[in-house]
Amino acid sequence: MNDVGILTILMFVAGLALLVGGADWLVRGAARIAAASGISPLVIGLTIVAYGTSAPELAVSVGAAWAGEADLGLGNIVGSNIVNVLLILGASALITPLRVATQLIRIDVPIMIVLSLVTYLMAADRLVGRIDGAILFIGAVAYTAMLMRIGRSEPAEEVLDGSGRTSGFVTNVGLILIGLAALVLGSNWLVDSSVAFATALGVSELIIGLTIVAIGTSLPEVATSLVAAARGERDIAVGNVVGSCIFNILSVLGISALVAPAGLAVPSALLSFDLPVMVAVAVACLPIFARGASIERWEGGLFLFYYAAYTTYLVLAAQKHAALPAFSSAMQLFVIPLTILTLVVVFWRSWRRGMYSAA
Repeated sequence: MNDVGILTILMFVAGLALLVGGADWLVRGAARIAAASGISPLVIGLTIVAYGTSAPELAVSVGAAWAGEADLGLGNIVGSNIVNVLLILGASALITPLRVATQLIRIDVPIMIVLSLVTYLMAADRLVGRIDGAILFIGAVAYTAMLMRIGRSEPAEEVLDGSGRTSGFVTNVGLILIGLAALVLGSNWLVDSSVAFATALGVSELIIGLTIVAIGTSLPEVATSLVAAARGERDIAVGNVVGSCIFNILSVLGISALVAPAGLAVPSALLSFDLPVMVAVAVACLPIFARGASIERWEGGLFLFYYAAYTTYLVLAAQKHAALPAFSSAMQLFVIPLTILTLVVVFWRSWRRGMYSAA
């Protein structure tokens, strides 16, 4: 047992180092390619970075679907989207207020909201079938094509490395590939050890998928967005989160439903609680993003608070803890209504200021 504990600690430390290093390489390469190719950093964040950092979600969910473990696969997808917004955006905004591009407010966040609702509707009959998967995957192809078409908004320019030499395309692609490999390997080490411990403690597959696996497979997004925010690449930081949410639904869920032998059976707990939370989280992004085309530190703190509350609820529910009814009542009767009221007032005041400024 001691040997296992030491090995797990070593895997955790090594995985964390790979995540930090891989994220730095990925952001560096992506930012350079964005500038050199004339594609905006936002589109790079929504596509190359978002799709790359979502590779662990794709691997875990498709593998789980193929093996007939729908609870784990679906829990990973839904949980990852909740993690992306509440945990990753929240932590990134605490580092530095995040600028939100107009394209996100007008196009990508509304698409994320619609897709979250579509996912809920597809799951309403307790099965996400192969036809649903095909529709979602076709949507992934169409969305990517749309982004690449609108992304070439700036003329190409040379990007210099620290020595003043032109940073080559091949070098930057190499940075991205090495960064992605490090991210995937690091997250896999963390996920494997976490799942082993959770299974030993008797935690259900759905809870493991919604929490440990969702956080673990989202660690590339966590590391990438935090590093991007710290380096001032705010479009990549925000685009990575929104793009990952869209990719998780269109590609990860779509492919998982296609490869599942009999489609993906939807657990009742997921349909009654976690999917509505995913939809609510997506909807909450629009007023926060549009309020001032930015995410301020206090809003990041609010996101983190709700992720802590969501995780606490899952843990209490899994343990059937006596404190669950009181915790649920406090959230429903006080915290959530007060938050909604605050967001409405702030958004209204910002909109009024914008009207007066325009006048």
